Amino acid sequence: MARSSTAPAQEINPPDFLAWHVANKGDKGFWTRIGAAWFHRDRKGLSLQLEVVPINGRIVLRTPLDDEKKEPGA
Repeated sequence: MARSSTAPAQEINPPDFLAWHVANKGDKGFWTRIGAAWFHRDRKGLSLQLEVVPINGRIVLRTPLDDEKKEPGA
């Protein structure tokens, strides 16, 4: 059976936030991109899509930089 070529709305629209895992090692923080988040239409909530779930550290949501918005699949 063929797959539909229609992508979910979250993959078409650039994310409102990027999700990062931040692990502190001594004085340094290591940031790894782990997903993205989009506002709901009424802007009263967010949908968070994570590619991985970290078991330590913290998850930080940040607005994408201009060059990150232009990345394919971002």
